[in-house]
Amino acid sequence: MDQRTVADEFGKAVNMTPKELERWLDTGESRAVGQKDGGGESVGHASGRRIIDLLRKRKAERTDDDYAHMNKVVGYVHRHLAQRPSGDVRDTRWRYSLMNWGHDPLK
Repeated sequence: MDQRTVADEFGKAVNMTPKELERWLDTGESRAVGQKDGGGESVGHASGRRIIDLLRKRKAERTDDDYAHMNKVVGYVHRHLAQRPSGDVRDTRWRYSLMNWGHDPLK
């Protein structure tokens, strides 16, 4: 996928603003979900911090590594959305995990 396509897909997948994502990552719910390698910060939580940086960067400042992470975010959001549980998802680990990756399915 070329950089323009990755950026477009990232823009569709990430529907939270940097401010919303920052506020979310400061919550206990955000820290309580996700896969933790070695007991520290979860992969999704770390990704959320990176997404904030990416959203604030100008296109000209983005590196190949940035585009690789943007593509990873798109893949995660798409896979996770396909696993939507039935019923009200408002207070679910499924939603919280997606929000760590910058996507609020209730928006």
